Amino acid sequence: MSVFPFIDGLVNGEEFEEEELPLYKEFDWNFNENKFKLVDGKFVVVEGKDALKIYIYKALITVKNRYKIYSDEYGSDLEKLIGKGFTNGFIRSQVRRYIKESLLINPYIESINNFILDFEDDLLKISLNIGTIYGEVSIDV
Repeated sequence: MSVFPFIDGLVNGEEFEEEELPLYKEFDWNFNENKFKLVDGKFVVVEGKDALKIYIYKALITVKNRYKIYSDEYGSDLEKLIGKGFTNGFIRSQVRRYIKESLLINPYIESINNFILDFEDDLLKISLNIGTIYGEVSIDV
């Protein structure tokens, strides 16, 4: 007998079922031109893994708290590391933290794996694999 009056699967005496997330949808994105894809002047909608890939990319390149259209949680703090003279080790550590903070708020994203951070002159290239409810997604930023 437990000290706590909890019974698995019950909340306030009623059975609790976890709701399934609806199919994730996003407007398609042209990564090369950094703008929405249009067909005959209309936005194209993508679903599932492809939609999450767009969310991930846009969340990482959007500066957190800069645009009022987004919630306070959306975006990343990666810009805080630019031009500050931090060591590469510190930057690598903070980039990992900022990416996790910006992406793991999305209930469709389960994990972030295989961080590869490469410095090329003053540019930081980021590659990672992201576990989602639809499977793994690879991103290069």
